[in-house]
Amino acid sequence: MEWDRWLLKALLRGMGQPAIRAALWDDGEIVTGSGPRLVVNNRWTLFRLMLNPTLYFGDDYAAGNIEVEGGLVPFLEAVNRAASRPGDVRRRSTGRRQRGTINSLSQSRDNIHHHYDLGNEFYRLWLDDEMLYTCAYFPRPGLSLEAAQRAKMELICRKVGLRGGERVIEAGCGWGGLARYLAKHYGARVRAFNISREQVAYARKQAEKEGIEGIEGVEYIEDDYRNITGECDVFLSVGMLEHVGPTNYRSLGQVIDRTLTGRGFGLIHSIGQDVPEPMTDWIDKRIFPGSYPPTIREMMDIFEPSGFSVIDVENLRLHYARTLEHWLERFERHEEQVAALFDESFVRAWRLYLSGSIAGFTTGSLQLFQLLFTRRGNNRVPWTRDHLANCGGNDAAL
Repeated sequence: MEWDRWLLKALLRGMGQPAIRAALWDDGEIVTGSGPRLVVNNRWTLFRLMLNPTLYFGDDYAAGNIEVEGGLVPFLEAVNRAASRPGDVRRRSTGRRQRGTINSLSQSRDNIHHHYDLGNEFYRLWLDDEMLYTCAYFPRPGLSLEAAQRAKMELICRKVGLRGGERVIEAGCGWGGLARYLAKHYGARVRAFNISREQVAYARKQAEKEGIEGIEGVEYIEDDYRNITGECDVFLSVGMLEHVGPTNYRSLGQVIDRTLTGRGFGLIHSIGQDVPEPMTDWIDKRIFPGSYPPTIREMMDIFEPSGFSVIDVENLRLHYARTLEHWLERFERHEEQVAALFDESFVRAWRLYLSGSIAGFTTGSLQLFQLLFTRRGNNRVPWTRDHLANCGGNDAAL
């Protein structure tokens, strides 16, 4: 019907006229470019997309009411590029406020449980052998995922100048791979905090198996970052800041201030963005409730009030895109096992999430920041960045 085609044209205009083709259930096609093809399978789905595309595109793709031909990643890249044309980002960022970033203690537990406690069996299918669910580091593009994750851990150790016997606090430790690396390869004494019960249980079992569990090696603590006490020579937060929320950045800075020694170093590794924009409704409701990737300006609320100096900033955006490509390839390889654990709509939802994340990093709507910091006036800082060279070593050594 002509009315349906008019709605589809209006939807494409609202998306910034991405370089794609779009078709309705009756095969009526609208072309705004030569790229991938969006197929809307029924009228109700079209109405939902007009109502709230940032929520219902994900829901209806997961349900099979939307199909994408020609590659999901290229399609989402085209959509991202259209949405970020000059002037458009500023227009969108003046709209709705990011929801869920208050992240109280109880809310944080619920949010983390929603995403990270889906089961270790699920994540083991497509993560590396250390179960690291953060951006890897590829000093050579062809490095394996396992080697690139070890290179990332080595890069972090070198950035903070980690030395044997130093005390490390890690806020948000995932399945504990980084903490174990610090203890095994550098002789660090690590206290790692996490509010995911499943992750902490897994991490403790692995540390016990490797003979490094305890106060002289790694201690995994099931608790929130706000309750961290004690002193440390190194403070690390790798992949946690996205779940903290800007309203809590000063509180995080206070935690670091009361724990980090005068000559200590800290590093925060976080997904970020150039312009403060909320996550899409679908990501916020279905995948990562309460999440928010900050800008560097927003991250300064952690450092400035407590008198910390940022001494190194690195953007590993394309490294995260490569990491996600590895994850998606492994996820697709285990599609049948994932469907057996959950269902087909879950498979489609997570395919969309991983593909959308790749598109976010390749088009620059998402960044990956590593910020190294210390107390103002600490002159025990590297003179050059030479110590960061060759973190990848060789595959055998890693």
